[in-house]
Amino acid sequence: MTHILDRPAWNALATVHSAFAEGTPLAKRYAPSIVPFAAMRDDMVESIAAIMALPLFGETMALVEAGPIPALAGFDTIIDDTLVQMLAEKPFDRIEDSRIAKLGENDAADMLALATLTRPGPFTLRAQSLGAFWGIRMDGRLVAMGGQRMRQPGFAELSGLCVHPDMQGKGLGKLMLRFVAGEISAGGETVYLHAYKHNEGAVGLYRSLGFKIRSDMNFRVVKRTE
Repeated sequence: MTHILDRPAWNALATVHSAFAEGTPLAKRYAPSIVPFAAMRDDMVESIAAIMALPLFGETMALVEAGPIPALAGFDTIIDDTLVQMLAEKPFDRIEDSRIAKLGENDAADMLALATLTRPGPFTLRAQSLGAFWGIRMDGRLVAMGGQRMRQPGFAELSGLCVHPDMQGKGLGKLMLRFVAGEISAGGETVYLHAYKHNEGAVGLYRSLGFKIRSDMNFRVVKRTE
């Protein structure tokens, strides 16, 4: 039996995030300026052809599926890896911390700089279009942040969690995770996130904070070259 999170991008773009969807009834993507995720409705030949037609020459797509990802002719593979998709075992309590502030458009450049430095996953200047982000500044510098990305009915993805290298080991990552998870839970949605399977440290941390692995996920980033 399939789960709504087996095809997280498709089931976001076909439902809660339909306003962000570009494409057809067979394949959809977010605007590349927001996030590079794209997805097919299914693995039929027609759906594969439809997703291959979405990007322009030189554009990239990020695909994440519980099942195998088919080869796409005319595309180079940039990343081909395995993630784990983790679900919160129970709702998180909402917490308060005077250091945490909601981030806005004026923070976008600093957010992108922090994400570029720490590489939490695909991130753009318009990442906030998909959901709220919060962060911690110290001496005016953004040193930690976290927010929300894909959404499906009843679920919201915690994403963009990162801490400046100078401030790691001080508990800011745990604090931001608990804060964002609490905000998602307060809205009545189940929190989930993705991590690289080989990143045992991160997976172990998320387990200790109340997440469990739901499924391995295939993750591929491709670039159109023809």
